[in-house]
Amino acid sequence: MSAMPVIRFLDRTTPPHIMTLVLMAGIAAMSMNVFLPSLPAMAAHFEVDYAVMQLSVSLYLATTAGIQLMIGPLSDRYGRRPTTLAGLAIFMVATIGCLLAPNAVVFLVFRMIQAAVATGMALSRAVVRDMVPQNEAASMIGYVTMGMAVVPMIAPAIGGGLDQLFGWKSVFVFLLLGGAGVFWLVWRDLGETATSTGMTFAEQARDYPELFASPRFWGYALGAAFASGAFFAFLGGGPLAADQIYGMTPFWTGLSFGAPATGYVLGNYLSGRFSVRVGINRMMLIGAWIVVLGLAVSVMVAAAGANHPALFFGFVTFVGLGNGFVIPNATAGMLSVRPHLAGTASGLGAAIMIGGGAALSQLAGIVLRGATSSLPLQLLMLATSIVALICAVYVIRRARRLAAMA
Repeated sequence: MSAMPVIRFLDRTTPPHIMTLVLMAGIAAMSMNVFLPSLPAMAAHFEVDYAVMQLSVSLYLATTAGIQLMIGPLSDRYGRRPTTLAGLAIFMVATIGCLLAPNAVVFLVFRMIQAAVATGMALSRAVVRDMVPQNEAASMIGYVTMGMAVVPMIAPAIGGGLDQLFGWKSVFVFLLLGGAGVFWLVWRDLGETATSTGMTFAEQARDYPELFASPRFWGYALGAAFASGAFFAFLGGGPLAADQIYGMTPFWTGLSFGAPATGYVLGNYLSGRFSVRVGINRMMLIGAWIVVLGLAVSVMVAAAGANHPALFFGFVTFVGLGNGFVIPNATAGMLSVRPHLAGTASGLGAAIMIGGGAALSQLAGIVLRGATSSLPLQLLMLATSIVALICAVYVIRRARRLAAMA
């Protein structure tokens, strides 16, 4: 096992403290979901249908996916530190644009630009992989994302409370202040961890087929994408279900959105404890089974006619729990397939995961349109989780085949 590098907090000549990595990823997670309880109020403010404001979720995710494809090569070429700082600066400017937007179209444009903050989510994992080897990376990513999960767990409740007290714009003021705080922390603490290759983008691109042609990379990447797909479907359809099916207030909607994050905290804690001992592939398989079994029971309960918000949101906890196993271990796997392209692998993996999430979040709103229960959304979440389970089985079989050939 490799020794951890020397780390001194608030010293940018050393690798970053784990808290800096947590907050880099956390501000990106907060931007994704803190405003969800405000969607009905925002639709009323801009005098548009709810479906238009729901684009602030799916367009944000789609833009994030596209940005991820650039973040990896940029950070491999220019370094993790300048790429992260640039993303945070753009995010703060875009947040001011959201606050000053005169109409829904301008708001949605700035909302897409806000996706620049996703640099923190992707590069926090790449920094971990720069610092330690594969199994240790899975463990450390588990701890990073466990801490990160606390942010989306409490963010919707904070957003819902701010909305009820001061209006929806206060939520974006909160985001602006958070972005400024993380920018300062990254400036002070994030020492460069990437080894500069001196390669041009064209030279780097000639190495991409080495990554793209790896079946194991796609097994890990698609496993993470479909496992998280259940959460993204919930992200897109949950506010609609809470508002139109269950008649919940913004505060209670926000509080209920902490359910998957609660499970995610526990799942990531267990990943941090056991990934080195159990192995990333088996941990990924266990997590995929947790999501599938939890959602299968949820579907059966809903089909039996038990249509209550406590049941719906309660069972989503299993999505978070299983993803806490799947995502850090699948991420460590995809970053380790070709370690010299760790930043590119992180960006591509995140693009696949979040791009699929954008489609599923919009699809969730479509399947719930006119619905009188949450069952259509639960079926969609179960379907994507089953595909994640298939990917986990494939990764294990592929690893055994490679071991037999060695």
